[in-house]
Amino acid sequence: MASRRRIGVESSETRAQLLDTAERIMQEEGYPAVTTRRIASRMGVSNQLVHYYFRTMEDLFIALMRRGSERNLGALRQAFASEDPLRALWTIYGDPNFTRLAIEYMALTNHRKDIAAEASRHTKRMRELEAEALSRVLAEHGIDQGTYPAAGVAVLLSAIPRVMAMEAALGISEGHREATALVREFFRKNRMDMSATAPRRRKGHRTPRR
Repeated sequence: MASRRRIGVESSETRAQLLDTAERIMQEEGYPAVTTRRIASRMGVSNQLVHYYFRTMEDLFIALMRRGSERNLGALRQAFASEDPLRALWTIYGDPNFTRLAIEYMALTNHRKDIAAEASRHTKRMRELEAEALSRVLAEHGIDQGTYPAAGVAVLLSAIPRVMAMEAALGISEGHREATALVREFFRKNRMDMSATAPRRRKGHRTPRR
């Protein structure tokens, strides 16, 4: 009977560094650039060390997505525990780094079914947390959730800044100010604070690969 190859432990600092390196490459150059050889070269280690912790690239991508999932859920929990949860949520989804990774993961799911299933589980967990927390926020402000259901508000608050951040990366800003003003006006009318501004294109920012 063939022996199973040993795999490095998940709590290893080296494993965390491998994932950090893979994530940076994905942000800078897109997911196709994330290879065993590229990660090893960037870290100055051998290909064998990468395979010691991850049998396949699919294993690495799933580990990367799961780690990001927990990080995102933690950020959402902090946002909803803050004094201005709506602005905090808007800021999270308008973050260019968040958006770049989201684009790459979306492209990745088109080619790898296991990763698509992982992405689906993560998105459902985030939407459940968003809807639950927003339901409390809307109730506190006396907003009719028959007219403005929490799940629908969650989609709008995540989709609008994300789309604007994606377009800002391409140098597109038309309609962003108006869209932000519409959202701000809704919250103003309902006595809710949401004073965030539209995402801006950072100087020297590189358009992410799809």
